[in-house]
Amino acid sequence: MKENKLAELSMEFAVDIINLVRQLKEHREAIISNQIGRSGTSIGANIHEAQYAQGKKDFISKLEIALKEASETGYEQYPLRYRLYSSGMGFKTALCKSRMLRKRFVRVPG
Repeated sequence: MKENKLAELSMEFAVDIINLVRQLKEHREAIISNQIGRSGTSIGANIHEAQYAQGKKDFISKLEIALKEASETGYEQYPLRYRLYSSGMGFKTALCKSRMLRKRFVRVPG
């Protein structure tokens, strides 16, 4: 069976996001943590659903949704960079993986 790197990366990312959300909630950052948790774990769910798409159009649609969720999660992490505690909370790892996921969706020429 061929390995699915995108699914594997999205699963690792979801675990990182869950850990980040747990730490954010410990610092009473409920609003941003809830949103990051939803969008960050939705990426892998959409990639998983794409594997069982009903056709090419459905497959592309699921991956486009996953890309939008990856973009949203990346955006939501930016306000955290201005918080004093963010550097020690898995923030950098999650931000880096968010970028890697988006790059896998969108091939940049050159």
